[in-house]
Amino acid sequence: MIALHELLCARRDPHTPVCRDGATDGADTVITHAAFRARVASLALQLHEGTARRYALCIDDSFDFACALFALFACGKTPVIPASSAPGYLADLADAYDAVLTDAEVAAAAGAHGPGALSLNIDPHAPLTLYTSGSSGVPKPIHKTLAQFDAEVRTLERDWGALIGDATMLASVPHRHIYGLLFRVLWPLAAGRAFDRAVCVEPQQVQARIARCGATAMVSSPAQLMRWTALAGFASLTPAPRAFFSSGGPLAEDTARDYAAVFGDAPVEIFGSTETGGIAWRRQNETAAWRPVSGVDVRRAGDGALEVRSPHLDHDGWHRTDDAIVFDDDGRFRLQGRLDRVVKLDGKRVSLPELEARLALHPYVAQASVVPLAGATRERVGAVVALSDEGRAALDDIGRVALAKHLRRHLAAYFDIVLLPRHWRFRIALPFDARGKLPVAAVAAAFGPRAEGFELLSESRDGENLRYELRVPPALDHFAGHFPGLPILPGVVQVDWAIRLASEHVAAARAIESVDRLKFMAPVPPGAVLELRLAHDAARRRVQFAYRFNGRDCASGAIVYRERA
Repeated sequence: MIALHELLCARRDPHTPVCRDGATDGADTVITHAAFRARVASLALQLHEGTARRYALCIDDSFDFACALFALFACGKTPVIPASSAPGYLADLADAYDAVLTDAEVAAAAGAHGPGALSLNIDPHAPLTLYTSGSSGVPKPIHKTLAQFDAEVRTLERDWGALIGDATMLASVPHRHIYGLLFRVLWPLAAGRAFDRAVCVEPQQVQARIARCGATAMVSSPAQLMRWTALAGFASLTPAPRAFFSSGGPLAEDTARDYAAVFGDAPVEIFGSTETGGIAWRRQNETAAWRPVSGVDVRRAGDGALEVRSPHLDHDGWHRTDDAIVFDDDGRFRLQGRLDRVVKLDGKRVSLPELEARLALHPYVAQASVVPLAGATRERVGAVVALSDEGRAALDDIGRVALAKHLRRHLAAYFDIVLLPRHWRFRIALPFDARGKLPVAAVAAAFGPRAEGFELLSESRDGENLRYELRVPPALDHFAGHFPGLPILPGVVQVDWAIRLASEHVAAARAIESVDRLKFMAPVPPGAVLELRLAHDAARRRVQFAYRFNGRDCASGAIVYRERA
C-alpha cells in the first residue's frame, strides 16, 4: 500500500498496472504506474497555469478521472465531484466551482505538456467536495480530505485485501459517488492493483472482461446484481470473481441466496454513506445483521439512531446518522429504516424534499409530495401532484400520461433517470389532515385502490365541472359472477362511484333524491381506465355524470339531490 498523498512520489515499480484498457482489439492495453504519473504530471502543469481554484469533475472515463483528480491535488486545486452532470444540477452548484473539467477537455490536454518542473507532492489533508442528496431539499456538499480517503482504503485492504489479491477491479458503478470512487479507483491505486477502464453492465460483458483480465473482483450495486441473476451467462462466469461487492442499498435476500448457490458466497454488502464512509458489512448467507468494518465503533442513541465513531470521519467524536438500528446479542446490528426522508433507488440516494421542491418550480404544479412505494419489486417512488390552473389545462389538453412524461423531463434536468418518479397521481389538492399536516400514509394511499374499489389516477376541477380518470382493478370483487367468462363492471357500481365522487365536492349531493336519465351504452371490462366527468347544476340541484372508455360513451345520468334542512 502507498498513501494516497504519496502516490506520485513514493517508490513503486514503474511497471505496476494501474488500469486495463480493453477498448482496442486483441489483448488489453495495460496502463502502468509510470504512464499514470506522467499523465498526471502533464495535466497538473496545465491546470497549475489556470486561475481557477475549484474544478467540477464531470469526467465519465475512470482513468481520465483518476488522472485529473490527482493532477488537481498536485497543483493545490480543489476537486468538486458533483453527483450528476445534468445541466440543471450543475447550474444549481454554480457557486461551488470555478471551472468544469470534462472528458473532452482532459483528452485534449493529453500530451500537451511535458512533465515540467512542477512538484508532485500532495498535501495529506488536501480537500475535496462531494455532493449528495440532503434532507433539506437541496444538494448537500460533503467536505472531506484525502487523509479520510486514505484511512478508508487502508480499512478496505485490511478487511478484504487478502481476498482480492492481485485481481483486477471490474465495476458497474460510477466513480463520481463515494462507493465507486473508493472501490473502483482509490483502493486499487493505493494497493497497486489494476482497475478496469470499461463499465460492465451485463454478465456477458463481465465474462468478456474476465477472459481478458483473469482474476477479478466485481464492484456493483443491488439493482445490477439483482438483474444479472435472470440473464444468460450468470452461472457461467469463469473464473468466478473472487468477490462481488455491493453497496447503495440492501441486497434482496433471494438475490444474495442466488449468488451463494452459484459462487459459494453471497456478495459482500457495504453499508455507509458519503458523510461517514464505510460503516459495516455483511454476507447474507452468513447473517442478515451488519458487522462494523475494522476500526469503526457503533452505538445506538436513545431514539434508535445509529451513531458512528470512525477514522473515516474528520473528527474523533461520535457521528449521528439518520438510520435506525437494533443490536443482536452478538453485537451486530440490523437496520430499522430511515429517520429522515432520504431514500436509495437503484443504489443512488435522493432527497424526497428535493424532488418535491423541483416539481414545485414547474408552472403546472401547485404542490407536490413524493413517497416511497412499498411492495414494489424494485425500489420506486411515486409523486402526488396538486395541479395549478395551468397544469389542469394541460391535463385536459394532453392527458395524464403525457403530462407525467412532461414533468419527468423537467426533473431529468436535475436528477438521474433512475431517481425519477415512475408513478404519478394528479389531484385537486394534497390530502392534508385537519391539523394541516400531510400524513405520509395518506399520500401513499393515493397509489392503491380506494375503499370503493377504483384507483383514482387523476382529478381536476374547472369551476363546477370535475374530471376524473379511474382505473378498474382486474381483481375487483364486483366482477365475480358478473358474468362468468365475460366479466363486466355492473352499472350500479358505476352509479355508486359517480355519487360518491360527487358528494366529495358537492356537499348537498349527499342527500340523493333520484338518479334520472340513466343510460348504459357500452360494457366496462376489468383493467379499464375510465374518464368520468361531473357537471354541477346548482340551480336544478343535480350533478350530470358521464363515463367514457377508449373514446366511447359507456354510461351517463343525472344525480338529483334535495336541499338539506
